[in-house]
Amino acid sequence: MCLACRAPTDPGAAMSGETSIPPSGPLSGLRILEMEALGPLPLAGTLLAGFGADVVRITRAGAAATPDPVVRGRRVMTLDLKSGPGRAMLLDLVAHADALMEGFRPGTMEKLGLGPADCHAANPALVYARMTGWGQDGPLAQEAGHDINYIAVAGALGRIVGEGGRPGLPINLVGDYGGGTMPLLFGLMTALWQARATGRGEVIDAAMVDGTATLMAKQYAWHGQGHLGAPGTNLLDGGAFFYDTYSCADGRHVAVGAIEPKFYAALLEVLDLAPADLPPQHDKARWPEGRRLFAARFATRARDEWVTLAEGRDACLSPVLTLDEAIDHPQAQARASFARAADGAVLPLAAPRFGSMAGQRMQAEGNTETDLATLLDDWAAGRADQDWERT
Repeated sequence: MCLACRAPTDPGAAMSGETSIPPSGPLSGLRILEMEALGPLPLAGTLLAGFGADVVRITRAGAAATPDPVVRGRRVMTLDLKSGPGRAMLLDLVAHADALMEGFRPGTMEKLGLGPADCHAANPALVYARMTGWGQDGPLAQEAGHDINYIAVAGALGRIVGEGGRPGLPINLVGDYGGGTMPLLFGLMTALWQARATGRGEVIDAAMVDGTATLMAKQYAWHGQGHLGAPGTNLLDGGAFFYDTYSCADGRHVAVGAIEPKFYAALLEVLDLAPADLPPQHDKARWPEGRRLFAARFATRARDEWVTLAEGRDACLSPVLTLDEAIDHPQAQARASFARAADGAVLPLAAPRFGSMAGQRMQAEGNTETDLATLLDDWAAGRADQDWERT
């Protein structure tokens, strides 16, 4: 549908508020509809907005607000998707959007008359991105779950050793964000590239259980080849004494990752240990012995003393920082890695960085309510400027 020929809509059915064309960036002109959700989807929308996309978050009329400090830099429209007018308004937006992201249980959007077939009837070039824990099919597709459940079934949680041999919890970085947000964004941008070339849209089935398994590619390969030992006995999972964390005299911790011989040698110099004092670096049977010696040595000094001793020596020794310490760390300060929003939230700079985007960051601004007529007028103006108008 040509933007200039869009059907009139009922402005009284939407919320009003001031809006503006989104800031410039490599994704400027990209129009994304984000159905309100938790977990991976909000971060995906914020990253897209941080790079210039116009992200419009659709919230449900009558639903209790779910505060999420990551949700910033968007325009927001509240619609009653169970009503005919609300559904029609969303399909009007779909007709002029590049992509829609949703995170409901499989079948929910279809029940609302807003599934992929309905949306592609309005816009054949639309990229329809679906984010779930288990995927759109399979025996668990309709089961509830959270990050911990998805990474457990993906095999990742069982490889992370915690206290007493219990699986450790990597907060919700692995399933929600590593296995959810990142594959969702990769799939979205891949499908948009395809749609640009072909004019055909796509349906993306992004599942956290699949994304987490993808992150485990090397672990699964080693396992299949018979090269992976039990959890906690391998090079990168806490088995190696030269790739682990240690308590210091002040109760704080350091992380060491001295794998290569030259880095291992530098670490031993920092610790004032001779190779003869320790078992051979790669003698797995004696790694526990090496760990005991390292633990005893690290316990003799405070964390920051070790950091100072290791500075500039390529010993692969780093402090384990609190969030406040990470914000104030010289590396973060030099790269202006964090910004503080008016509501007190600390926001990291958007990653990766583009050389042409000085001061690029995740949006610190709040969200702005909008209405359908204003939004479509903005989109029409933006597309006319860029000569991207659909016919």
